[in-house]
Amino acid sequence: MKAVYLSGHVAGAKLDHFIELVNETELNALVIDIKEAGYVNYLSEIPMVKELGLCKKIYDVEEVLRKCHENNIYVIGRIVCFRDDGLSKAKPEYGIKTPGGKLWTEGSYGSWTNPSIEAVQDFNIEIAKEAVALGFDEIQFDYVRFPTTGKGAVVYDENMPEKTEVIAGFVKKAAEEIKKVKDVPISADVFGIVIESDTDAKAIGQDLAKIGQYIDYISPMIYPSHYANSSKGMFGNGVGQKINGKLFTHPDLYPYDVIYNALIKLKDKAATTYEGFTAKVRPYLQDFTIKMAEGYYQEYGVEQVRDQIKAVYDAGYEEWILWDGKNTYTEDALLKE
Repeated sequence: MKAVYLSGHVAGAKLDHFIELVNETELNALVIDIKEAGYVNYLSEIPMVKELGLCKKIYDVEEVLRKCHENNIYVIGRIVCFRDDGLSKAKPEYGIKTPGGKLWTEGSYGSWTNPSIEAVQDFNIEIAKEAVALGFDEIQFDYVRFPTTGKGAVVYDENMPEKTEVIAGFVKKAAEEIKKVKDVPISADVFGIVIESDTDAKAIGQDLAKIGQYIDYISPMIYPSHYANSSKGMFGNGVGQKINGKLFTHPDLYPYDVIYNALIKLKDKAATTYEGFTAKVRPYLQDFTIKMAEGYYQEYGVEQVRDQIKAVYDAGYEEWILWDGKNTYTEDALLKE
């Protein structure tokens, strides 16, 4: 699959434009948000979703799927799992808490649900099962992790299993339950840094060796801008980030090298240390610009997007998804059909 990501609002307002873009270019798939910001983007029939008012008619799901399928477009439904301000506020007992017992919030993004709570897991699985029954071709779980928090900022049940076991257990259960409805691919988005850092992987619960046993696709979000740089400003740690043994002090300036080395490292680990890892790899690539310290960032355009796509192919992979939160893609970077 070669895809771009669409928010629920853009899918509702500009779908025809993106269908035309797919028809005219190398694209053959769209990632469309099913649940984001705590709400299902269409009118759901799931009892808890309806009871708690956690759905909005942002788009007509049947019309969106019909139009896409009439144009032979593969539709991946993205579900933001545990960063869920809607469910955690409607059911505070499901939320991640501070030591004082209040809902912990991630700034303007709001509160999170606790991934270890079975009812929270089941809530997301039911949304996925309904989506598959409606006709989505694949389910993609995002924010399938614990939040990054400061030390002592949150508390969990002392009997909670390791975070990596919680997330792997959810992914396994979700895949099994969804495939009972229809045997569609299940994918999960993961931080690119967990390929390099076992410490980061354990902190958020994204152990690729475990997750990759139970799903069909892993989508590492390998955004060059998001790796640590050697500045003292945004994303800066004064040193930079090692990727596949190479130190990148200005990672945003080297999109080909960052993507290539991250994927080669993942390929090597999947083959040598990730026992039982069977998931295929379909990375998210950067099609947006993050302005950081002067000299540490660049404007992303045709050259930067094509360099990343080339890196995917050179690393031996065939699939990719472009990400821009605003859905304003560098359309000239896409090869004409």
